[in-house]
Amino acid sequence: MLLGKKRSGSVCSKTGCSLKETQKRCWPTWMFSLSSALALFWFLIRVIPKPSRALYPCQRAAFPLASGFVIWLMGGFGSVAAIHKARCSLKKSRYVQWLLLVAVSVGSVWLAVSITTKPNLFADAPAPNSPIGAPKGIHPGRVVWVHDPEATDWDGPGDGHWWESSHTNQSVVSQMMSRAVQSLTGNPNDKAAWESLFKHFNTMHGKGDVGYQPKEKIFIKVNFVGCIQIHSRRPVTETSDYDLKSQDYMNTSPQMIIAILEQLVDRVGVKQSDITVGDPLCYFANEYYQMCKARFPEVQYLDYLGKFGRTAVKQSSVALFWSTPDAAGKKIDHIPESYVQAEYLINLANLKSHNDLAGVTLCAKNHYGSLARKPAGQDDYYDMHKNLPRILPGMGHYRPLVDLMGHKHLGGKTLLYLIDGLYAGKHAKDRAPKKWNSIPFEGDWTSSLLASQDPVAIDSVGFDFLYMEWNDAPHWSGANDYLIEAAMADNPPSGTFYDPDHDGNVVRLRSLGVYEHWNNPIDKQYSRNLGSNKGIELLKLADDITGSQVSVVNRK
Repeated sequence: MLLGKKRSGSVCSKTGCSLKETQKRCWPTWMFSLSSALALFWFLIRVIPKPSRALYPCQRAAFPLASGFVIWLMGGFGSVAAIHKARCSLKKSRYVQWLLLVAVSVGSVWLAVSITTKPNLFADAPAPNSPIGAPKGIHPGRVVWVHDPEATDWDGPGDGHWWESSHTNQSVVSQMMSRAVQSLTGNPNDKAAWESLFKHFNTMHGKGDVGYQPKEKIFIKVNFVGCIQIHSRRPVTETSDYDLKSQDYMNTSPQMIIAILEQLVDRVGVKQSDITVGDPLCYFANEYYQMCKARFPEVQYLDYLGKFGRTAVKQSSVALFWSTPDAAGKKIDHIPESYVQAEYLINLANLKSHNDLAGVTLCAKNHYGSLARKPAGQDDYYDMHKNLPRILPGMGHYRPLVDLMGHKHLGGKTLLYLIDGLYAGKHAKDRAPKKWNSIPFEGDWTSSLLASQDPVAIDSVGFDFLYMEWNDAPHWSGANDYLIEAAMADNPPSGTFYDPDHDGNVVRLRSLGVYEHWNNPIDKQYSRNLGSNKGIELLKLADDITGSQVSVVNRK
């Protein structure tokens, strides 16, 4: 009998199971504890000596497991400590204190479990070097990244303001713009570069192999969301020339605006009065306006109200139709008159995450400001925000950003896509930009400019930068869904019939560009950098950027 019991295995007095069965049941718990402890140890010994390593892929993978382990331990220790004190209170007949300590003990366990087992609202890392969609541009899928730390010299809030000429170097920014357009087209000077851009655009739009023609109008869409005309915010003082209230918010820099105006007026020969620059839903703040107008007094500076010398936004009769049944019965959106009258658009966005709803806000999201819905009440219009990833997470959903990217008077007219990355930040979480820790910034401002002819490619690169630097909003599930929908607009995962130009399904959008995730945040290489004839090509214009494919072009 004794031998028989021994062979059958001992029995655990607590579970009633054999010890082998108990060991099998406990094995996953021990594995979790061991792997979590190792992840914490690995994270600490690698990141403490060099904090920028926290952005490495292996550390990004280790951090959730390590942090979950710490939370689990704290909850367990807190629960045990509370129970121990509760026993002492019960012995002393302190029943109220005993009851509170029991509640603390239970609450500690519940909180730890709820935090470590809550539904995952964050997306898995995008697969590297798996391009989808049809690349656009003279050099298909090319994105130029210019990084020059000499452009920025600001110590942060309290040291004046980032947009002041003493803190942002106009000559360096202008040189960055020059390098960007030259490298994007492969031309040795600015004039030839713009000639190539205009000829390529006109050829692709059936206008023939012609460059810019006199009297053709150009609209430059900037991002002044820090000056948005929402009555509850009042970002400027309407009675005193629109003076800024939030002085350090991450709007498009006046230096970038001046740099693109220099290119158009001084290199291309566009008449100042044929150029309009602004953000229809926002104010053109006095501080920016004075700097731009002093250099280019005859340019039309557009904003929501048109006071103090600005041009007021006006609606045209051209409609935008949302490709979703949710827009049925809503007021029809219309494109601003300045967009319709223009032959060309330039999309000058900002490098920002969007910690409210969208995850990221780049060139596509820049057009949320293009629809100046007047009168101010917007409840009767389709809510563009309800399909953003914070409200509708996951992949394969209708995304209104694709309609904006594909409309013939918005994305359809865009000659050039630019992302101002001089001072990147988090909208609308922060009131000022943040220095970055990832390579090559290493605790400095991003001091960058991105340029492309491909709207999907440039936002893909911008997304990768934001995903690399911050672990919050850019990692939301669905933050990059609009890029996949746009790349596959002719057959999107959501099944949406994207057709923003018509009231009903008439002509489905074609692929709007190419989407891809780089190989890693150190080398930042896309498929074309690795020798493929597919995907994105990232040209890096700086001597201090880590990785291959560092390009230097002739400076004008």
